[in-house]
Amino acid sequence: MHILESSEDTVIGKIARASSAKRAASLMNYGNIIAILLPFPLLIFWFGASMMVYAMNRHHPNPQVGYYTQRAATRFYAVTGFFIVIGTFIPGNGWMWYLIAWAAALLILVPWSIIDLRNIQREQWIDIPVSYTHL
Repeated sequence: MHILESSEDTVIGKIARASSAKRAASLMNYGNIIAILLPFPLLIFWFGASMMVYAMNRHHPNPQVGYYTQRAATRFYAVTGFFIVIGTFIPGNGWMWYLIAWAAALLILVPWSIIDLRNIQREQWIDIPVSYTHL
């Protein structure tokens, strides 16, 4: 299942709108930026919600949606996984280390997400007929 909020039935069948595909491709990147800018408590919630967003958008009828979703997910899960492992070895009173880890994650995720969002805006999105095998 994927997010198709802007689709309509036509003579040739169901059409996935370009605006819907563009919005779906951007969703994972926006979530990454918001979650890393407000890590408590959004990062924890986004970790779970991002799995749902990924599952819904990875197999979108427009393959570019899946491409951008996978790129954003790979970055997010790699960065959070790395810092979860590293955070295990931070001593109990090492708040400075946690802030350094958060800043490093921010410096990795935010610029790449912004670059992807710019690429999504520049990309030519077209309406696509949806075959019933996608539903």
